[in-house]
Order: sequence, then structure tokens, then C-alpha cells
Amino acid sequence: MNDTPGWASPGSAPSEGQGAGVPRPSEPVDGSGPAGNWSPTQPPAGQWSPPSAPGTGPGAPPPAPGWGGGSQGHGWGQPPVAAKPGVIPLRPLGVGEILDGAVSTMRAHWRTVLGITLAVSVLAQIAITLVQRYLLPEPAAIDPNATGSEALRQSADSAQSALINSVPSLLITMIATLITTSVLTVVISRSVLGRPVTLSDAWHEARPRLPQLLGLTLLLALISAAIMTVGLLPGMLIGSAAGAGLVVIGLVAASVVVIWLMVRFCLASPALMLERQSITTSMRRSDKLVKGAWWRTFGVLALTGLLTLIVSVIIAIPFSIIAMVVDGGGIDRFLTDSSTDFGWPFLIVSGIGQVITATITYPLSAGVMALLYIDQRIRREALDLDLARAAGLPGYDTRS
Repeated sequence: MNDTPGWASPGSAPSEGQGAGVPRPSEPVDGSGPAGNWSPTQPPAGQWSPPSAPGTGPGAPPPAPGWGGGSQGHGWGQPPVAAKPGVIPLRPLGVGEILDGAVSTMRAHWRTVLGITLAVSVLAQIAITLVQRYLLPEPAAIDPNATGSEALRQSADSAQSALINSVPSLLITMIATLITTSVLTVVISRSVLGRPVTLSDAWHEARPRLPQLLGLTLLLALISAAIMTVGLLPGMLIGSAAGAGLVVIGLVAASVVVIWLMVRFCLASPALMLERQSITTSMRRSDKLVKGAWWRTFGVLALTGLLTLIVSVIIAIPFSIIAMVVDGGGIDRFLTDSSTDFGWPFLIVSGIGQVITATITYPLSAGVMALLYIDQRIRREALDLDLARAAGLPGYDTRS
């Protein structure tokens, strides 16, 4: 394997078990093959291949102006205007273009995007509301007058109770995120080529990959949990003030390791969905694509997370205030009463706010992740040339 640009994008070798269902250069690469992979002129490895691509074979680079990214993200020089068949120009992307591409996809395919995100968000929020109302135990009580070891014990009990109560909501949210991410990744892959896509088409293509995507998500979660446990356990076993200091140090060190790993593996999800890779192969694929671009990838993800947080807060504040008012006690009650026994009005109104938030933020996060993957393949593997051929741009089809 190598990172040189060309017709055969570097990826997993056939020995990695990913040769099945991938069109050979001599076969018509039009998305009609068994896997419909995403690299119109790829080798027998599991590479992402735009569906319905004009058939081309290995040969000389196209005569039309293109912008082959190459291993360093540049080729013969950037033309004044890059080809743009869809929501992004076919060249290495800036941070603003990645964000704009995600938003443009939401606008261009709003029926499909709204259909999947709204449906999944509503079902997930209903499940979360029912769990909060009927299944979660009362949180541990805290005596504000407690001091010393008793205050520490109550704080630990409260933190443990909050962690346990958050698990059902996190699981439901994870499943909702999996479904929306899988479908929206397919939508993004079509929008890059400027092609329409229906919700049924996107769901039909994404559904077979859901078990693998779930396995990938659980594996990454287990890795993170194991690292955090290793970092926190020594201090928790020691106890006392020295143990508390060791817990803080372990927490910081473990958090740094988790963040570093999660950024390295952040492109595993789009690789799994679009290249039809296995779980472990998609993780290696992500590590290869992020290598040398960790800080840039981290910056894009951090900026996306900040924008998502801002949107969430802007929507949550008014809905929370309305929920407090319609629940009957007013805002003063929620500021002075330690009870968390919220009524149905509060849960319903706040749930509506959560649905709106998820409907907006899910497509943004999924779009940024998919476009980051495409951007890294353009920079390292000249995927822009393959995309131009798949989009049917004049001059890129080398067929006789």
C-alpha cells in the first residue's frame, strides 16, 4: 500500500478480507455491483466508490482541468475555480467549506434530512421521557449542612446516582445517533456528486451496515471506558486526600488519551459506511487518514462541537423557561426546591426542545464527519478526480 495519488486509492489489501463485492477495473463501475462501493476506479479493496459512476479504467489522468489532491493535498496547482457538481468544490476543503457543505446538504435534501432526523428524534425523545418518568430512581439526597467525610460520601453517592440515571438516556441517544448518522452519511455521499436521494434509497443502502456501525460505536465506548477506569481506579482504591489528588491526575491523563484516540478513529464511521469496511479495518483506515492531520481534525471537530453546543443552548433556554412555567410551579420553585419530580408538562415541553435541537445538530455533526473523510481522501488519494468522473463532468471520462 502507498499514499500516492492515482486510479487505485490506497486502502486495505485483499488479505484484509475486503475484496468481496468490489468492482474490478475491467467491470462497469456503475453502482450495480454487489457492494456499490465508493471509488469508481478502485482496486480489489474495500474503497468508497460513488454509485452510478461513468465507467472508466486505469489510464492517464484526465485532460480536463482537475485538482488532484495528491499525498500532500496539492497537485499541479489549484485552478481559479474548482469543479463543484454538488455541495463542495472538488479540491482540498477549508474548515468553512466543510461546515458550509454540511449546511448546504441540509438545504438541498431537506425532505430526506428532516424525515430521518425528525422521526428518529421524536421516537428517541418519547423513549427518554418515559424512562425519566417511570424507570429512573430518585437521585441521592444531599444534606447542605453536611461537612467532612459525610459531605464527601454524599457527593460520591450523588455522582454515582447521576451516572446511573444517565445511562438509559445515553443508550437511547446512541442508537438514535447511529441511525441518523448511517442514513445521513449516504445522503452526504450523494450530495457531493449533486445527485438526488430519497429517504427510502438512503435507508435501503444504510440499513445493512447498522450492525457493524453499532459494533464500532460500542467498541470505541468500551475502549474509552477501559482507559478512564485505568486512570481513575488507583486513586479510588487509595482513598483519602492523597487518593483524591491521584484521581484528578488520573482523570486528566485518561481524558487526554481518550481524546487523542477518538480523534484518530473519528473517520472510522464514514469509512465503514462508504467503503463497506469491517470494524477493525475501518479503524485502521481512519488512523491512516488522520495521521499527520490530527490537530486539524481535532480543530474541526472542536469547532463543530462548539457550534452544536451554542445551538443547543439557544434552543434549550427558552424551552426550559417555558417548561418551568407551564409545569405549574414557576421558575422560583425550580430554583429553590431540590425536588426533581417534574410533571408531564415540563417533560413534554423540554422534550420538544430536545427534538428541535437534535433535528438541527444531527445533520451538522454527521455532515462534518463525512466531509472530513472526503477531504482527507482528496488530500491523500486524489479522490477529487474519481468524484469528478463519477459526477460525469466533461473531460474526466476517459472512455474511448
